[in-house]
Amino acid sequence: ITLIKHTIPIAPPILLVNLMLGQRIGQTLKIIKQRNNIIPRSTMEQEIVTKKSRGKKFVQYVISRIQNDSAFSAALRRADNSATEYQAWEYLVEWCEIDNRFELLPFSIVSAALARAKPGRDGNLGLGKAIAASYSESGIPGNRSDAAKAKLRRVLACTTTEEVCRIVRPLLSLVVSRGVKLDYSKLLNDLLMFGEWTRKRWAVDFYGRGEIDDSDDV
Repeated sequence: ITLIKHTIPIAPPILLVNLMLGQRIGQTLKIIKQRNNIIPRSTMEQEIVTKKSRGKKFVQYVISRIQNDSAFSAALRRADNSATEYQAWEYLVEWCEIDNRFELLPFSIVSAALARAKPGRDGNLGLGKAIAASYSESGIPGNRSDAAKAKLRRVLACTTTEEVCRIVRPLLSLVVSRGVKLDYSKLLNDLLMFGEWTRKRWAVDFYGRGEIDDSDDV
């Protein structure tokens, strides 16, 4: 009796390894794709979205409440004074980390400005345009004013959140006194994320040479 042996071909080891790696890579890419459809692309992007959303909600909240709550308004008016800022902490603690100066200062500056101005709604001008608009006279653009340029240069010279908040504070009083409709939400967002990019956007905003996308609608 002749036995016929059937040899089953066996894939080379290197081929098996490649197949296994290919399957794992495919599964990994599938997981990444699924996650990208659910969460922001990066932690930094998520942080930016959160800060902008929080800033807008805070300004809307303050504008709504200052119209009828005198105690609330009085406390916020003292928020930008180091000697009396503690009186506003009970209201700000719900919105920011009051033991973090990088957060507390922007919220204090903006809330105090809102309490003094008592606008019926948020404005639509960024800080750069607001400074320029404060010096517009007889149809002459404010960005041609030497005084306006000096104000802008002082702001752009700031390098820290603490410094820029100190310089912006009196500017807000000027803007309000000239009847300029400042976008407080955008200002708060800018101060919370203050840096070189913020200063560049203020400069572009002032001179009106194009726009830098700030993705406020994300």
